[in-house]
Amino acid sequence: MKKRFSEEQIIGILREGEADGVVIRDVCRKHNITEQTFFRWRTKFGGMTVSDARRLKDLESENAKLKKIVAEQMLAIEGLKEIATKKW
Repeated sequence: MKKRFSEEQIIGILREGEADGVVIRDVCRKHNITEQTFFRWRTKFGGMTVSDARRLKDLESENAKLKKIVAEQMLAIEGLKEIATKKW
């Protein structure tokens, strides 16, 4: 699924919403997002710089790869255990 906004754009929108005198609803309307999306982004990306967001994305993808490797290894171990317990 392709995301509509990059991390850089999200951080820019959040910074725009943090400006004094700006109404969050107006920022959301301007960028065609819901307030719920804005606050979800603020929870995830609040206080981050663009480089921090890129690093987070890289770490999340690396974590997913490692989880996949661990799952494959667990399947291999379970298969070997099952073969070892059978009597031939």
